[in-house]
Amino acid sequence: MTLHQLLNEGTDALVRAGDPEAKLDARRLLLEAFHLDTVHFLMNRMQQLEQTEAVRKAVCDYHCMIKKRCRRVPLQHIVGNQDFMGLTFKVNRHVLIPRQDTETLVETVLEEQKDRKKKVLDICTGSGCIAVSLAVLGGYEDVTATDLSPEALRLAKENAERLLDGSRRFRLLQGDLFEPVHETYDIITANPPYIPTEIIKELQPEVRDYEPAMALDGDEDGLGFYRRIVGEAQAYMNPGGSIYLEIGYDQGEAVTGLLEKAGFRNIRIIKDAPGLDRVVRGEGGCYV
Repeated sequence: MTLHQLLNEGTDALVRAGDPEAKLDARRLLLEAFHLDTVHFLMNRMQQLEQTEAVRKAVCDYHCMIKKRCRRVPLQHIVGNQDFMGLTFKVNRHVLIPRQDTETLVETVLEEQKDRKKKVLDICTGSGCIAVSLAVLGGYEDVTATDLSPEALRLAKENAERLLDGSRRFRLLQGDLFEPVHETYDIITANPPYIPTEIIKELQPEVRDYEPAMALDGDEDGLGFYRRIVGEAQAYMNPGGSIYLEIGYDQGEAVTGLLEKAGFRNIRIIKDAPGLDRVVRGEGGCYV
């Protein structure tokens, strides 16, 4: 048995299970099971595997991971992590898996907000990927993140402790949106649930069956959380503060309208790498 043969076996099983990224996923799981990098896999993939206890365990681990992936368990749940903004975040079934789409929000904040002394508030933080990335890459000295889920906050705490050096103020607060917040901020970010309730049942099984519904369900029209966030945000913003909201590809006009109605200024829609609307940003104005 060789690594190449194991890869082909795993790929075939995942193809039969309907995995759209069968070969890539099989390779990632193989590297994980054997604790290999790509270079050593390519160098040794055609060699016969030694019959040692360590190799037998690795083969068994690989087969178990392939079986989980065949049940459409997300790859990130199997390996326990996901890369985001060049950082590695732990993930589990209690949080939304960080997506490359969300990097657009972080990149926009980093591009527009250069002052490290600005206070940041991240709502619906989940794994903490936005808040921690801003603290690490933006060097912001005061970052607060909130989430309703205690399980999500426990994981966000693990990620923060592992990725932050303790040189700045970083707080995690449990509660519904702004409920646990008693300060004002210069930057507010959020990737709230924004999928219409009826659409959730049509999602891929990896999302529909394994990611938390509370991180997906944006009410009947997908805009429920935006209405609440936009309606309350200015009470928690310092003068000249800015808000950055991740949106669904077809929600730019609707969320822009909510911000305009709430008195925000300089509203702009930012597109992601594939060219789809992904972030709406605005600056605080007067109440209307």
